Amino acid sequence: MPKAEIGIIGGSGLYTMPGLERARAVRVTTPFGRPSDVYVMGELEGRRVAFLARHGRGHVLMPSEINFRANIYGMKKLGVEQIISLSAVGSLREDFKPTDMALPSQFFDRTVGRVSTFFGQGLVAHVSFDRPFCPRMVEALAGACAVHKVTCHRGGTYVCMEGPAFSTLAESNAYRAWGMDLIGMTNLPEAKLAREAEICYATLAMVTDYDCWHAQHDSVTVDLVIEYLNRNVENAQKIVRAAVARLPRERTCKCASALAHAILTDPKRIPARTRKKLALLVGKYLK
Repeated sequence: MPKAEIGIIGGSGLYTMPGLERARAVRVTTPFGRPSDVYVMGELEGRRVAFLARHGRGHVLMPSEINFRANIYGMKKLGVEQIISLSAVGSLREDFKPTDMALPSQFFDRTVGRVSTFFGQGLVAHVSFDRPFCPRMVEALAGACAVHKVTCHRGGTYVCMEGPAFSTLAESNAYRAWGMDLIGMTNLPEAKLAREAEICYATLAMVTDYDCWHAQHDSVTVDLVIEYLNRNVENAQKIVRAAVARLPRERTCKCASALAHAILTDPKRIPARTRKKLALLVGKYLK
């Protein structure tokens, strides 16, 4: 099986990664079922990359239907150590405008039906998640935005809602009152699983619209949202290329050892089936 060092997960509107050299489609099997689609392997800016369309090509999966565990496990199986996640989001702030980019620093969980851990079935682990994004990756993405002169907001909180319906006006106003900055439906389970898999992770959030709190919300048409989404995708592809070139080859962050002190279960009590299932993630700690 081919290997990659950097993973790219494409969100709404981003189902391919132009510029991949020697690209080939690879189907990965996992103990958690099928990933969203094939992984497209290739080289980008001289780095080995694996691209995955989060919703599948043609956008066939709702946020609640995405097999996040399979997606992240598949990245791990391919050797990926760093994931750039692209996500279309709504803005909860006047100054976070449509077609802007954002690099959030925090998450707030409003999902109710997502599986967001690899653990259980006799193996308990609690990873640290106070700072969900890898600082090295955020710096690389911020630098890439600057290179291409794309407006980018550093920091802020991404509230992850269940969906698939968008917020009610009451919910949108409540999130703003709580100090939330962006709203989306996908990135939180992904980030938690990446941390458990000891993969560095960062979100490049593509602002497509103001959420329903905004006075102009009713005048926003589907055509306008699609126009903003297309402009975001074009910018995101340029930013990703520049960020991939900037990402350090050696990891010095804590992401790479997130499980070192997270496993609570006595190794002698871990069922053989669970130990085998999670060997890719925990094998080095259970020798």
